[in-house]
Amino acid sequence: MLKRILASAAALALFALPLSAQAQANAGDKVTLTGQVIDVNCFTAHQLQGAQHKACATACANKGVALAILSSDGTIYMPVSSKPADPQNPRLVQFAEGKVKVTGTHRMVNGLHTIEIETVEAAS
Repeated sequence: MLKRILASAAALALFALPLSAQAQANAGDKVTLTGQVIDVNCFTAHQLQGAQHKACATACANKGVALAILSSDGTIYMPVSSKPADPQNPRLVQFAEGKVKVTGTHRMVNGLHTIEIETVEAAS
């Protein structure tokens, strides 16, 4: 019986190692970035952005269309949360089509840049 328990514990430990490495690989980096809050749908499908698009972006965000941050180098950062069912649009909608300074944790997952926002403020 003891041998079975030890063998099971060893097997579980071996299976847990890759999961531990995966969690560490996805820990992310603390960053501060400045960019424009965009309406992902209009930006990618219609190339619409800027002050003239603010009302549309705000309306779309309030209906659930994702907002993201477009950095000066053209990278789009999708805001995410480590908490389930924690939408990020309410944190960004007041800045729709404006510039923001964001601090948080950046992760790259399957080609997608994400940012888990800690602080967000208007930028000049």
